[in-house]
Amino acid sequence: MLRFIKAIMTSTPKRVPIPRNGVDYRGKVVLAPMVRSGELPCRLLALKYGADLVWGPETIDKAMIGTIKRINPISSTIDYTRTPSNGSKNPAVPVKESNIYRLHPAREQGRLIFQIGTSSPSTAVEAAKLVAPHVAGIDVNAGCPKPFSTLGGMGAALLQRPDHLASILSALVTEVGNVYEIGISVKIRLLETAEKTEALVRKLCSTGITGLTVHCRTTPMRPRERAIRDQLRMIAEICRGEGVACVMNGDVKNRDEALHLIQEYGVDGAMIATAAEANPSSFRANEQGGLLPWREVVYKYMKIALDVDNKWGNTRFTLGQLIPGKLDVFRKATGSKSYTEVCKALQFDNLLDQAGEVDERLGISRAHDVAAVNHVKSKNKSAHAAGGNTNVERLTKSEARHTLSERGIGIPTAMAV
Repeated sequence: MLRFIKAIMTSTPKRVPIPRNGVDYRGKVVLAPMVRSGELPCRLLALKYGADLVWGPETIDKAMIGTIKRINPISSTIDYTRTPSNGSKNPAVPVKESNIYRLHPAREQGRLIFQIGTSSPSTAVEAAKLVAPHVAGIDVNAGCPKPFSTLGGMGAALLQRPDHLASILSALVTEVGNVYEIGISVKIRLLETAEKTEALVRKLCSTGITGLTVHCRTTPMRPRERAIRDQLRMIAEICRGEGVACVMNGDVKNRDEALHLIQEYGVDGAMIATAAEANPSSFRANEQGGLLPWREVVYKYMKIALDVDNKWGNTRFTLGQLIPGKLDVFRKATGSKSYTEVCKALQFDNLLDQAGEVDERLGISRAHDVAAVNHVKSKNKSAHAAGGNTNVERLTKSEARHTLSERGIGIPTAMAV
C-alpha cells in the first residue's frame, strides 16, 4: 500500500502554486509584449477576439518610478503619468504630463501581465509594486535584443548574467509576488548552445517563478529569420519537472496553430506576436470563422481607441499595421493628423462625433488648426512682400489668438490616487 501511494505521489506533476491574484499560463494562447502594438487598445481588441491573456509593452522600471497614479474618469482607466524631466521649452506653456502606462482595471482584470525592463533587483521591486495591485503577474524582459535595452544591462543582456537575472526574479517573487499574491515570470531567448540554455532554464526555474516564456530565436536573430524549435521539448521538460508553466513564442500565426504546437512540443502555452500585430482576430479559432477582414478589425480598433482616448500617434502607428499597405486608404489613414480626419478617410461616419470630442480633449484639432493658420500666415507674408493684401494676415492672427485661448477647454481632470 505504501508503495502504491508513493507511486501516485511521484507520478503527480509538480506545480509551483499559482497565487490567489495570479493566473496559470497553462492552456493559454496569449498576446506577446510589443512596443507600440501592446498599448491598451490593441490589448483590449486581442481580448475581444479570444486572447486568454495579454502582455503589456515592456516598461522600464526607472520610467515607472516616480509616476503618479491617476484614475481617468473619461476612459475609466488607471494612468501612470509623470512630468518630463526636460521641462518645457516655453515657460509660458504648461508642461504636459507623459502617460507612461495605462491599463483598464475592469476589462483587463485577471488577464493583464505587466512586463518590466530592468537590470536591478531593487528598482524592479520598486516599480513592480506600483502596478502589482492591478495586474495578474509581473514578467521580466530578458530577451529584447534592441540596443536601448541591452546597453542598459536589460533585456537580452541579462542572459549573459544568469546569476544576476536569478537575483532579480527572486527579489520580485519575495517582495512583490508573495506580498500581492501574483505570479512572477520571465521571457528569455535561446542561448548559443543547448547546454547553456538548459543551465539557464534550470537556474531560473529555481527562483520561485510561475512561468517561463522562451522566444525560439537567439539574441542576434531577427524576426524575419525562422524560429528554432530544436530545444523546445528540452526546455518544456525542465519547466515541467520544476512545476513552472512553459510558454513558446516565435512564428506562431493563429490560435489553431498555437494549440497544435502546444501538443507537438509539450509546452503549456503559446504566444502570438507579429501575426496579432497585423490582425488581432488571429486569436479566433477556425471554427469561429478565423481571420476577419481588415476593415472590420480596423473599425473595432478605432472604436476602442476612441473610447479610451488613446494617444493619436500610437493610433496612427497601429493603423499602419492593420491596413494593407497596397491600398490607397493606407496612405490616407497613415497621413491623417487627427481622429476626425482618419474617420473621414476610412468613411467611419458614425464615429465622427466621438472623434471630434476626442480630438478636442487631446488637443489635436487645435494644434492642427494653429499649424494651418501658421502655414497661411507664412504665405501671406510672402504675398505682402510682393504687394499682397494684409487683411487676410490680420484675420489669421485673430483666429490664431482665439484658437490658442481655448487650450485646455474640455480636457478632463484625472484624479490623483
